[in-house]
Amino acid sequence: MTVRDTILREAKRTQKIITLDHHILPKKFFELKQKEYLGKRVLDISLSILGLIPLIIITPFIFLGIKLSSQGPIFFKQKRTGINGRSFTCFKIRSMHVFYDSPLHEKPALTQKKDVRVFAFGNFLRKSNIDELPQLWNVLKGDMSLVGPRPYMEDECSYWNQKFDDFYYRYAVRPGISGLAQVKGLRGGTFDEDHMRARLNWDLIYVEKQSLWLDIKIIFGTVFQMIHLKTNAH
Repeated sequence: MTVRDTILREAKRTQKIITLDHHILPKKFFELKQKEYLGKRVLDISLSILGLIPLIIITPFIFLGIKLSSQGPIFFKQKRTGINGRSFTCFKIRSMHVFYDSPLHEKPALTQKKDVRVFAFGNFLRKSNIDELPQLWNVLKGDMSLVGPRPYMEDECSYWNQKFDDFYYRYAVRPGISGLAQVKGLRGGTFDEDHMRARLNWDLIYVEKQSLWLDIKIIFGTVFQMIHLKTNAH
């Protein structure tokens, strides 16, 4: 069952709320959506435009590093689950070799530690979070925010949605390039339920407590991790 399916199921089970864009949402989910602080979108757009400037400057060096490491394009796109459980196209800098074996099991194909698909320069891109910078375009489009729960692949969302009853509350807000769980060190592909439970707990704390000051702290914390290559990415 997808996250979107769960939201609609909960809306039928509980008191329904009809939002302005005609989505049927559960009452608690709707209440969480109202917690976005005034000015968040302005902050997203302003900092994203500033962030795209250095990305444009370093793109030639990224191009050279990728071309010397692996055949294929510099950028790639992938379907992720966003606000209200809806899918969107997420942009990234490619950090893995271009091949993919469809899994024969029900678990999603996550990137694991020492994953053979990640090439050497790609490993640097992931640890520095540079591979995520094209998502500034997603922020400008309105698919994402600078800060929020990280967007997962569609099949990964479906997997965890069946494990945790409160997983879908993450989608009361726009997903973020970084989030509270990430600055707490909880990042990277995993099938460990305890790890994901802890990550989800921090995501839900953010959804409940989001504020301008919290976003600023998370942004500075993310930049610090990027500079010191302490993002826990793999």
